Amino acid sequence: MTSSFNVQDAAGYEQLMGRWSQKLAIPFIDFAGLADGEKVLDVGCGTGSLTFVLAKAANLGEIAAIDFSPVFVAAAQARNTDPRIKISQADACALPFPDKSFDRTLALLVLHFVPEAPKAIAEMARVTRPGGVVAATVWDHCGGMPGMRMVVDSLAALGEAGRQLRARYCFQPMMQPGEMKAAFVAQGLSRVEESQLLLRMDYADFNDLWVPIGSGEGPIGKFVATLDQADKARAEAAARDAYEAGRPDGPRSFANIAWAVRGIVA
Repeated sequence: MTSSFNVQDAAGYEQLMGRWSQKLAIPFIDFAGLADGEKVLDVGCGTGSLTFVLAKAANLGEIAAIDFSPVFVAAAQARNTDPRIKISQADACALPFPDKSFDRTLALLVLHFVPEAPKAIAEMARVTRPGGVVAATVWDHCGGMPGMRMVVDSLAALGEAGRQLRARYCFQPMMQPGEMKAAFVAQGLSRVEESQLLLRMDYADFNDLWVPIGSGEGPIGKFVATLDQADKARAEAAARDAYEAGRPDGPRSFANIAWAVRGIVA
């Protein structure tokens, strides 16, 4: 198994996370660097949040993008009108490219869903030329996503199953300070740097946050989908109460932090 992310529908993912991934792609590209004419690989492209921002950020020679989910691949391919971009289904732990194929290999919000993340990092380094850049970013679920943490804590307050979900969610691989950096170093990358990227998630109202979760999207939605109707209603009510925080439903804004790491291929 090469991905633990749960996807039902590309449009549902866009509402849950894709819209924020597109915003995160901009500071991530600034962190990873980019230059005209380069060949770049996007590992775990999803619906193309990073892929299509890359195409606008520089006059790149070629952009390859892969994802494990056929749902995501089909959605990204349907969006693509750029002949430089080639999107295919593939495994992050067995990239279908020769050694030293790319100038930069990037992964946006992917490695925490790869059970064998060190193997994926090794593959990213393998397909990148010497002197090229490997970079990745993941959310800090435990301390850097207050909106989603609010939902998870609401579910945890309802019972043991919710507490187990919280333990899994908060401590996914690569999310603790220094963890991804250490993994890059362990895979032989040099001049490894770690940073934090900040953006805000702005919701129009509670339903703007809850609908994709209630429909079963993502790791929290996967848990909610296992609940019976009564428990699902309790979960939604608890999450709504936390979101509203004693005020009428309406817009809310949450600051979110992602860890970012880059290294150079020796």
